[in-house]
Amino acid sequence: MEHLQAYRAAGGGKHRANKRFWTNLLNRRLLMVAAVLFVTAVATSSESKAQAGPFASLAGTWSGAGTVTLDDGSTERIRCRAKYAPVGPTMEMSLTCASDAYKFNLGADVRAEGGAIAGSWSETSRNISGALQGRGAGGNYELVASTAGFNANISLKTSGNKQSVRMRADSQFRGADITLSR
Repeated sequence: MEHLQAYRAAGGGKHRANKRFWTNLLNRRLLMVAAVLFVTAVATSSESKAQAGPFASLAGTWSGAGTVTLDDGSTERIRCRAKYAPVGPTMEMSLTCASDAYKFNLGADVRAEGGAIAGSWSETSRNISGALQGRGAGGNYELVASTAGFNANISLKTSGNKQSVRMRADSQFRGADITLSR
């Protein structure tokens, strides 16, 4: 007890450990607030940057369902997820769809100049890639994906939080009709 009284007397009647505890706690809280403000500013900056270009209405993650048609005329129900990451006049896109027996992973990098769109695409589960070109604006696009031995017409129509994707091809994969929402 005498030791504690001497310690408090040396500190002006106050226990120094308490002062250090409250100072450290305050510093940690200020650091957490600063981190939250920084993350919010970065997210807002990224979102406003993505919203500035011709693909702004597509930004984000979409999911839904549809059907895929194979070359024998059979159809299967599929579940799909799409992610659009626009930055200015460019956009990265991925679309993954799967059924019990069928799956495809379509990715694309595109650039818009005026109403013209050009870029590249790949379908990773079949290891094919090619060129993508077409026209569109405001969430509505008509595109052609092509490579040696494969051509597909792609129609993408967006209205608010709803989107329809229609693909028609001249291969084993004849087409897909997909409805997505976010």
